[in-house]
Amino acid sequence: MTILVTGSAGMLGTDVLAVLKGRGHTALGVDIRASDRMLDITDPTAVSAAFHEIRPDAVVHCAAYTNVDGAETDTDIAYRLNALGTWSIAQACRRYGVRLCYVSTDYVFDGTKRQPYHEFDVPHPINAYGETKLAGERAACTACPDTRIVRTAWLYGLNGRAFPGVIIRAAREGRPLRVVADQVGSPTFTVDLAETIADVLDAPHGTYHCTNAGQTSWYEFARHAVQFANMDPSVVEPIRTRDWPSAACRPRYSVMTSLMCPSVGLSAMRPWENALASYVAAYCDECTDNASR
Repeated sequence: MTILVTGSAGMLGTDVLAVLKGRGHTALGVDIRASDRMLDITDPTAVSAAFHEIRPDAVVHCAAYTNVDGAETDTDIAYRLNALGTWSIAQACRRYGVRLCYVSTDYVFDGTKRQPYHEFDVPHPINAYGETKLAGERAACTACPDTRIVRTAWLYGLNGRAFPGVIIRAAREGRPLRVVADQVGSPTFTVDLAETIADVLDAPHGTYHCTNAGQTSWYEFARHAVQFANMDPSVVEPIRTRDWPSAACRPRYSVMTSLMCPSVGLSAMRPWENALASYVAAYCDECTDNASR
């Protein structure tokens, strides 16, 4: 297949491109930044021209405004990218008969549920970012019936600034590490998610919850990252959300489970601890290589 990946210069998009190419697909990336091709997804004319030229069979739509706190003040920009941009991509998909996979977030939920959210739970975002991503979901499904929504959570990867990398660097430099312990979710490695997205493209249209298995707090996530990097995890200090003020409210519990994935034969993703161990090993190797240059 010829597969178009939006946001291909980003943390997830980079891995999606690599996975699709590794599976023998013709994968082409577009991004507002440097990529195979520059594209402003909010410009329907430019999007249509790109589709006319590339003629993709499928699109993985990773491009998004992802600054959770920034969305509280840059709300119009966030809506423009996450909702209008998604609508523009979805309209082109319908016009050219292309299947669409849209990457969304656990932040469409409010965190008040006491057990993991499944695909049929009713979304109720509590911050502007979540609202814009939910608007994107609705725009995608309205404009293109052949849409797969992939909701994921707490993404980290090797192709950009990622939480565990920041934590490891701070621990090495002896800086204080105070990490929120009362927000619980499912950290997800972009390499693993990219593999699952490639599988979802062949699944029926619908919504899929795709995260590494298990759940943890940001505090325990940080402790594991430090420990996997062969440092003392006790350097990480737990704090409460109220001790770390931020512009956006965040759900206290945004763990997701999937009813859809097993029903269509999609394999569960590995436990988050195993995924993090793989990330840390690769991250530390990369740091060693950079230091030796």
